[in-house]
Amino acid sequence: MYTAFFGLREKPFDLLPNPDFLFPSRAHKRAMTYLTHGIRQRAGFILLTGEVGSGKTTLIRNIIRTQLKDCVLAKVFNTKVDSLQLLMQINADFGLETTGRDKAALLRDLNDFLIDQYGQRRQAVLIVDEAQNLTPEILEEVRMLSNLETDRDKLLQIILVGQPELRDLLTQPGLLQLRQRIQINCHIHPLTAEEVREYILFRLEKAGNRDALTLTDEAVEAIATYSRGIPRLVNIICDYILIDAYSAQTRQIEGSVVHELAADLSFEAQYWESQPAKAKEGEQTVAITAASTEDVARTMAAQAKILEAIGALNKRIVSLESMPVWEHGPLLDLRERVDKLEGNTDARIKELRMSVQLLRSDMVRPQTPPLAQEEDKPAKRPGTMRSIWNFLWGN
Repeated sequence: MYTAFFGLREKPFDLLPNPDFLFPSRAHKRAMTYLTHGIRQRAGFILLTGEVGSGKTTLIRNIIRTQLKDCVLAKVFNTKVDSLQLLMQINADFGLETTGRDKAALLRDLNDFLIDQYGQRRQAVLIVDEAQNLTPEILEEVRMLSNLETDRDKLLQIILVGQPELRDLLTQPGLLQLRQRIQINCHIHPLTAEEVREYILFRLEKAGNRDALTLTDEAVEAIATYSRGIPRLVNIICDYILIDAYSAQTRQIEGSVVHELAADLSFEAQYWESQPAKAKEGEQTVAITAASTEDVARTMAAQAKILEAIGALNKRIVSLESMPVWEHGPLLDLRERVDKLEGNTDARIKELRMSVQLLRSDMVRPQTPPLAQEEDKPAKRPGTMRSIWNFLWGN
């Protein structure tokens, strides 16, 4: 829809894991180096982890394209299975018959196949994606597959790919032998704020026009903040930015535009966990204090976003006023409504600041046991984050 306007050959922020769009961030280059080394050295087990949307699948597809062209490859993506179903998936992807085979027959067929491939000097590789869904028992059976070996080499190289929960799973005592067999271990970290800008420009260039957008520093910072450096979320935000810029027929993107789009998308609630985990027993006071401090920061950030939004509305009204129109009535009505909104917001911001100060004082005030004679005193003013958000949003 917008590709012609921006001079692009294709959509730059598609969510498909296209290896052509693999951005060489520091973390991705390190992971690529580790994986390449492990494959060339025929390391028995390779572990690759990263957050959802960090680019694991894109990286693996790039590895398949560049490093595994001459290998026989089996890929497992459905990991919510039992051991028999997993073994059937592996054999089927290697091109072996699975109909009517029990577990013993499947293992025998796999072993014969791997020996035959080794005799032809062809490397056999198994990639297990979403491996965090495997149970400890099935992971142990995957380890047993690595026992298929000769005196010099492993017959099967295994790459485990998963979310950070996979690392927690591997710490269980029963998986000690598997942990000790992992020779290559790498994790894809989120992009830094500096890398977010380069990531956006890289994808625009790959799509045909590096200069399709002009992003202010505030816009890039906002994208990095909302996405937390996760490439998939950067793609989602930037795709909406392109649509919005196309509708406004502009290439200049301000920070206020990013904040408006994030608000429209309910970005935090949609793409991040909306409720924090419950505090463990004995940690409640620390957790509440930390959460309150974080909420104060988020509240102040929300205040800044509201002011930016009002500023953007004023800019748009000024541009409308400069246009030649026959009827100014609707425009004057719009100006009056925005002025009223700004006045109401100023009043609420003052209340918000007062509530924040009260909350901060409550957080540092030492807790003393109530005295009996204080029972008749007026109720203590509320100092919770709920009151702050009520002030902010007018509930």
